[in-house]
Amino acid sequence: MVTLNKIYTKTGDGGKTRLATGEEVSKTNIRLEAYGTIDELNSFIGVARLNCDDEIVGAILARIQNDLFDLGADLATPEKPDLGWEPLRIIDTQVTRLENEIDQINENIAPLDSFILPYGSALATHLHVCRTIARRAERILARMIENEIDISQPAFKYVNRLSDLFFVLARRANDNGKNDVKWVPAATC
Repeated sequence: MVTLNKIYTKTGDGGKTRLATGEEVSKTNIRLEAYGTIDELNSFIGVARLNCDDEIVGAILARIQNDLFDLGADLATPEKPDLGWEPLRIIDTQVTRLENEIDQINENIAPLDSFILPYGSALATHLHVCRTIARRAERILARMIENEIDISQPAFKYVNRLSDLFFVLARRANDNGKNDVKWVPAATC
C-alpha cells in the first residue's frame, strides 16, 4: 500500500499558524508578513536566475537563496532566552560577505550621474524587482523594531545590504552600467 504525504494540514483554517517556537499567532502577524516577504523575494530571485548567464552573479544569487532560508528561520523564531535549543540566525559574517560583494561588483561600474530606471536587460529588470521587494522587507523589519518586536540585528543589516547588492548586480547586468536607462525628468521632456 502506498502512503501519501498530504501537503495541507488544515491547522491554519482558523486564521492562525505557529511560529518556530510553537507559539500560535494570527496569520496577519507582522512576523509572518516579514518572513512571507522574504519567501516572495526568494521566489523572484529564482526568476532572475532563469535569465542569468553570468556565473558570478548566478553563484551569488544561489547563495542568497540559501541565506534567505536562514533569514526566514531567524524571523520565525522570536528572540527568547529559554528556547531550549539554538535557533538558526543570520550572523555577522553573512552581512560582511554581502558588503564585500557589493564593493567588488561596484568597483567595475561607472559612478552614477543620474537616477536610473528599473529597466535594461531581462536580468537587470528582475534584479530591480528583487531590490524593491528587499526594500519592502526592510520596511517591515523596521516596523517590527519600532513596535519593540525583537529581531536580530544581523537580520536587519542583512536585508538592508541585500537591496544594495541587487542594485549593483542590476547595473552589472546592464553591461556594468553602460546600458542603464537614465531617468529623464518630466520638465526636460
